[in-house]
Amino acid sequence: MTVLFPGVALTDHVFTVPLDHDDPSGATIEVFAREAVDPARRGDDLPWLLFLQGGPGGQAPRPLGGDGWLGQALRTHRVLLLDQRGTGRSSPVTGVTIGGFSDAALADYLRNFRADSIVADAEIIRRRLIGDRPWDTLGQSYGGFITLTYLSRAPEGLRTCYVTGGLAGLDATADDVYARTYPKVMEKVRRHLSRFPEDEGRIQAIAEHLRTTKVVLPDGDPLTVRRFQMLGIELGSGDGSERLHWLLTEAFHGSSLSDEFRYEVMAETSFAAGPLYAVMHESIYAQGAATNWSADRLLPPELSEDANPVRFTGEMIYPWMFDDIRALRPFRSAADRLAAVDDWPALYDPVRLAANEVPVVAAVYFDDMYVDTAFSLETAQRVGNVRTWVTNEYEHDGARVSGGRVLARLMDMATGHI
Repeated sequence: MTVLFPGVALTDHVFTVPLDHDDPSGATIEVFAREAVDPARRGDDLPWLLFLQGGPGGQAPRPLGGDGWLGQALRTHRVLLLDQRGTGRSSPVTGVTIGGFSDAALADYLRNFRADSIVADAEIIRRRLIGDRPWDTLGQSYGGFITLTYLSRAPEGLRTCYVTGGLAGLDATADDVYARTYPKVMEKVRRHLSRFPEDEGRIQAIAEHLRTTKVVLPDGDPLTVRRFQMLGIELGSGDGSERLHWLLTEAFHGSSLSDEFRYEVMAETSFAAGPLYAVMHESIYAQGAATNWSADRLLPPELSEDANPVRFTGEMIYPWMFDDIRALRPFRSAADRLAAVDDWPALYDPVRLAANEVPVVAAVYFDDMYVDTAFSLETAQRVGNVRTWVTNEYEHDGARVSGGRVLARLMDMATGHI
C-alpha cells in the first residue's frame, strides 16, 4: 500500500531475515523498511539510496513530507528508510517484547543486533528489491559506523556512500572513545555557561533541590542529580544549547520543580522510544574485548553527581540507568552480561577498507561532541577512496537541520562538482 504525503509517496515493506545470519535455517525476525519516492517519479527507474539511521537502536525517520535531506535525496533517488533490527516496526526489542527471555537468553539474543547483522539484513533486502544492482547509502552518525562495516563485509552491494558525522575509529575501544569525548562534553558545558552565565545558578539550584527533596517524574521514576545531568546530551545538537537554556529558565514554579520541567526531563531521558540505544551503546565500539561499563569507569570526578559545581554529562550510558529508568529495568542483567562479553567479532576489516574502491564522501563536524574528529580524520586516511568535508558550520545533527544542504554538498563532491 502506498500513502501520499506532501512531496513524497511512501510504501511499506516487510522482510523476513535470520536472527543469526550464521544460522540461516534458525529463528527469524522481521525487518521493516519504508520506500520513499517523488510522486511524480514513481514509475521511473531510479537509483536507490539506503538511509542508515543513527543510534544504535534508532528507528528510521517518519516523514511528514518530502523536505529537508529527504527532499534533496528524492530529486535523484528512490530512498529506503530502514528500521534497523529491533527498532520501530522491525521485531521491536522493548521491555514488553522481551518478557519471555531469561537473562542469559536475552543477552545471547541481543548479540545479534550490532552493525554486522544490520549489514547482512541490508544485503538480503537489496537483493530482494533490486537484484544484483548496487545502491547508495547515507549513514548518519552510527549509520556511518554501519557503512564502514558494510564496506568491510559487502562492498559489492554499494555504489556510493555518504556519511554525516559517522566515521568511527577503526581500532578505537570504548575507553579510547570516552577518553576523547568526555573533555568535549566539558567544553560544550563551558561554552554553554559562557553564553548563558545565569544558567550556572539555575543548575546548582536544581541540583540542590534534588539532593534535599524527593522528586518523581510523571512515569514514577525518581528524578535525581545524575538523571538531571543527562540533559547534557542536548549540547551536541545545533540548537541544543538554546533548548537547554529555556528548559532551565522555566524549571521552578515557586519552590517546586514545574510540571513542564519534569515532563521534559522524562521525555528527554526515558529511552522509552528506543531502549536499544542504552542497551547496545558500548557494544558498538567492542571488537574482541569487553567494555566493562567503560563510560562509568572513565567518568571524570568533575562530572560525578557529587561534584560541586554540578556539570552535565553527554550521551554516555551508566549501569545505574538500568535501575532508575523504567524502560531500561527489564534489561538490567542482560546489559551487565553484554558489558562483560570479551569475544565480540571485529566490525571492520582494515585491510579491505584500505583497498576500498567504493566512493565515500563524508561530512566531519569539527566540534562534534559524539564522534571524535581526530578519529574520523584518521579513518578517512586509512580507508581508500574517501573524501571529507570538515566543517564547524554544523553540529552532529547537521544533515537533519540544514534543509538538505549537507547532503547536497556531499552529492556534489561525489559527482566532482566540488
